[in-house]
Amino acid sequence: MFKQITFALLAIIASSVTAAKADDANKHGESKITSSVVKSGQFEGRNRHVTTGGVSIVQTASGYVAILESNFSLDGAPAPTLGFGNNRFDKETEFTKLESKNGLQVYAIPDHIDPSDYSKFYVWCADFNVALGVSSLK
Repeated sequence: MFKQITFALLAIIASSVTAAKADDANKHGESKITSSVVKSGQFEGRNRHVTTGGVSIVQTASGYVAILESNFSLDGAPAPTLGFGNNRFDKETEFTKLESKNGLQVYAIPDHIDPSDYSKFYVWCADFNVALGVSSLK
C-alpha cells in the first residue's frame, strides 16, 4: 500500500499546506516539504453499509492528513463524517464531513488529534450515531 502513493498524490498533499504555515517555514529557511505514511489500512463496512478501499495517514511538514485512496467507496448514508477510535468511535476525534462517496480524497487532520493514539479510522454517520466503515490502522 505504501508504494501506491505516487508523485501526483504527494503533490496533492503538498498543496494542502496552508499559506500561513508555508510562510512560517520560509521564515525559518525551510523549503523542503516532506511527508511519510505513518499508518494505513483497508475499510470494512459496518451496520449493513458497504465501505471499501484504503486509507493512509500521512505526516507532512504542516501536520497530518488522511488520504482516502482512489479505490475508496461508500454505498451512501446521511451525514457521513470522519474520525478515529480504538475499541469504538471517539466522538472527540470527529473532524470533517465526507466530501464524496467515491475516490481519492485528502483531509487535513486538526492539530489536537494525534493519529498515533488511535488504532482505527472511521467513516461515521453523525445522524444515526453508527459506524459506516472502519479501517484497522497498522
